[in-house]
Amino acid sequence: MTDADPVRLYRTVRLIRRFEERAVELVHGGQIVGGIHPYLGQEGIAAGVCAALGADDVLAGTHRGHGHVLARGADPARMLAELCGRVTGLNAGRGGSMHAADLSIGVLGANAIVGASGAIITGAVWAHRRRGRDTVGVSFFGDGAVNEGMLLEAFNLAALWRVPVLFVCENNGYATTMPVAGAVAGSIAGRAAAFDIRAVQVDGQDPETVRVAASAAVDRMRAGGGPELIEARTYRFDAHHTFEHAVRLDYRPPDEVTRARARDPVRIQGERLTDTDRAAVDAEVEATVDAAVRFALNSPEPDPADALTYLYASGLTARTGGG
Repeated sequence: MTDADPVRLYRTVRLIRRFEERAVELVHGGQIVGGIHPYLGQEGIAAGVCAALGADDVLAGTHRGHGHVLARGADPARMLAELCGRVTGLNAGRGGSMHAADLSIGVLGANAIVGASGAIITGAVWAHRRRGRDTVGVSFFGDGAVNEGMLLEAFNLAALWRVPVLFVCENNGYATTMPVAGAVAGSIAGRAAAFDIRAVQVDGQDPETVRVAASAAVDRMRAGGGPELIEARTYRFDAHHTFEHAVRLDYRPPDEVTRARARDPVRIQGERLTDTDRAAVDAEVEATVDAAVRFALNSPEPDPADALTYLYASGLTARTGGG
């Protein structure tokens, strides 16, 4: 099931890059209210992992989740409309940047609760397996989640019940501003080993390396091998959150950022293409993102009268409060 086409893999990382860059512009322009957590620099992980998945597989992302949703195949226009809070968004503008979901393609949602994706995906995949399906799930999380109890509990249950969950740690070296060395005793891969979960470290800046590792893990899990963990070493090129563009937090040495930017996943994957193919993809992606911006900004904003719609799963409409 894995998609090994280098052109398609490049298109995914390029799409995420340009989507995020344009989204940051919309934050600065006031069209995206509240800011975003940019995925810039980490594109190779989402692209590589999602290229290894089948049509019926599921995933859950993080507060830095746009890349996961796009790599899985969500419509960029509807995703950007969601960030802009428009009714044409993936979730009618109600999820925004940190809670985008697209159940039609198995994206069970981004999540603002650190480490929550592990529990969500373990439960979802267990339910699919109980129904006789060969579904595999992916839980994305950052290095800041590896000490969270709910994630460790997910490791435990997935290992005990042999639930085929690929736990993907996007280790970008910082939990907001806290360096991983100051927060994680032992190793991240060692967390998995404690639960007898197979774990590997990979270069998260190389989309093809991530794809190969994820494909092997998915094949083993689908054959009954139980959960696995990939620790993808990466680096975010931009701020933890766009609020940093205003407050200018000083926690990463400038030379560290410069060195990290030299290993750009977009460039690494792009160098595997001919100049002609790369130029064609770049033009296609630019047109796609331009169209997404137009769609989002031309879409209507929600009617305040509908604020309580979808409050109940049953469809019951809540009453507005009295005076």
